[in-house]
Amino acid sequence: MNWLTNFVRPKIRALVNKTEPPDNLWTKCPNCEAMLFHRDLEANLWVCQHCGHHMRLDPERRLRILFDDGKYQTIELPKVPVDPLKFRDTKRYTDRLKEAQSRTNRNDAVVVAHGQIGGIGTVVAAFDFRFMGGSMGTAVGEGILAAARLAVLQQAPLIVIPASGGARMQEGILSLMQMPRTTIAVDLVKEAGLPYIVILTDPTTGGVTASFAMLGDIHIAEKGAQIGFAGARVIEETIRETLPEGFQRAEYLLEHGMVDIVVHRTELRDTLVRVLDLLRRPTPPAEVIELEQPEGSAAARESGEPVPAP
Repeated sequence: MNWLTNFVRPKIRALVNKTEPPDNLWTKCPNCEAMLFHRDLEANLWVCQHCGHHMRLDPERRLRILFDDGKYQTIELPKVPVDPLKFRDTKRYTDRLKEAQSRTNRNDAVVVAHGQIGGIGTVVAAFDFRFMGGSMGTAVGEGILAAARLAVLQQAPLIVIPASGGARMQEGILSLMQMPRTTIAVDLVKEAGLPYIVILTDPTTGGVTASFAMLGDIHIAEKGAQIGFAGARVIEETIRETLPEGFQRAEYLLEHGMVDIVVHRTELRDTLVRVLDLLRRPTPPAEVIELEQPEGSAAARESGEPVPAP
């Protein structure tokens, strides 16, 4: 009886009650449609191993990648009026906000954090594209302004990581007013003599591109990121011409001087640490050794050393 209970019955149950594998073990690449195992994808920082497509990241994953040991602190952002225009299309704006808040577990499309990057205190504002396409409303404007004030208070560089479709239409003119407000926020950082760096991710478009996203001291873009103001189809219909291949992609903007650096995501943190180190630690890390100047040189004459007669 023990043999039937302890051995045969579990075998039969295992055959009958087979457990289904979890749905989140595999992810399909949106570019090449290859099936990617979740552990391999995570190890490669959510970049397709086959085609190199950079998938969109939520702020938590992105901040863990950038900050030292993945450690950082977020700040509470100022409260703003909800649905100031009482806007409604197919749904009420308040309902759309509640859906986005429930899905992302945050109040709006931007997260502001501070911590150490390469041992340098840094403030980072990262967008969440899942929250209504990362659109910029009054809450996002307040978030960028809060990040700028925190950077000035801590005397730290400010890094902004946009991932946005532009201004939020449900807030009308109030969303467009965030363009000059975020520009003023950038000026606060620059007037304090602090670096302002923008990491352009896919996509960075609309009013975000027309304001703070293109005002950085240095622009670093991820490979293949779409960066522009209006959509390519709208531009083609307006100018009645076919746009060049790769138009509005990071590599195209690099060739035309709109972007300073284009990097693979696996190299992004090292590149950022190097840039911050150059900007915040300008003194040489080693002792400067003066070289002996050859007799008769201009440097020797300026130093007051005797110059032999010709």
